[in-house]
Amino acid sequence: MELNNLKYNKGARHHKKKTYGRGFSSGLGKTSSRGQKGQHSRKSGNVRIGFEGGQTPIYRKIPKVGFNSFNFKTNKYLISMDMIVKAKLDKITHDSLLAKKLIGKKKNPIKLIGPRNYDLLKDKNKYEIEVNEISKPLKSFLEKNGSTIKIVKFKK
Repeated sequence: MELNNLKYNKGARHHKKKTYGRGFSSGLGKTSSRGQKGQHSRKSGNVRIGFEGGQTPIYRKIPKVGFNSFNFKTNKYLISMDMIVKAKLDKITHDSLLAKKLIGKKKNPIKLIGPRNYDLLKDKNKYEIEVNEISKPLKSFLEKNGSTIKIVKFKK
């Protein structure tokens, strides 16, 4: 055995992790290596990543480029049969809905949906419908009553 091979037994020397901010006995002084004053010296002084002290952060200044699904979204005009009954329409097309101001001038696809109460439609006469989409329950109901339905493909 030589002096350069001497080692302590495992666990013989009890090394604790340093405790910060508990007075001078911790060995770090009064400020616990946080420095004097300022935001980072406070207990809640941590700020999120990218925060620049109230200045507009760099990630908000740089223009955003790349894919954005908003550019490809197609908005639909949802027209309920309740609206059709109120407007007293028999022929439902893009032009007739535009004339009654049920849709705007923008060219968007029209989807026809059923009413809250199908009893409103039982007494009514047959409809001539020319829309881009129609709900399945309404389509089957109108076909039973003898209405003509034509689904038109939407062109942008």
